[in-house]
Amino acid sequence: MKHFAKNTRISIVAAEYFAYHGARKEEHLLGGRYQVDADIDFDASAAVVSDDLSDTINYEEILFRISEHMNGEPYDLIETLAFDIASSIAEAFSRVNAVTIRVRKLNVPIQEIMDCVECEVTVRHKE
Repeated sequence: MKHFAKNTRISIVAAEYFAYHGARKEEHLLGGRYQVDADIDFDASAAVVSDDLSDTINYEEILFRISEHMNGEPYDLIETLAFDIASSIAEAFSRVNAVTIRVRKLNVPIQEIMDCVECEVTVRHKE
């Protein structure tokens, strides 16, 4: 086992929220639908041997942190929201090597036809 690469990725895909983020005052009042993806890169060597939740990254805890930001004080920019979520996760879990967060705003209040607007942010622990 020690001859294998030690990077593992847990991905959360399209966790959905109704939240009140946006640069326009109306978005803070009316809210809108959002999706969040999270890619968590970490060394899972101990977990694959022990098969024990305490040796890995618990994705329920990741979802809790995402929810805190999505349901907390409104952000004007999804860039700031994505960065704060990623930083919070990286700081909370010492096993994490890198965190990529994608925030998708599904109800964009402009007169264009599109599925969404998305912002992606990656934070890494310095080596």
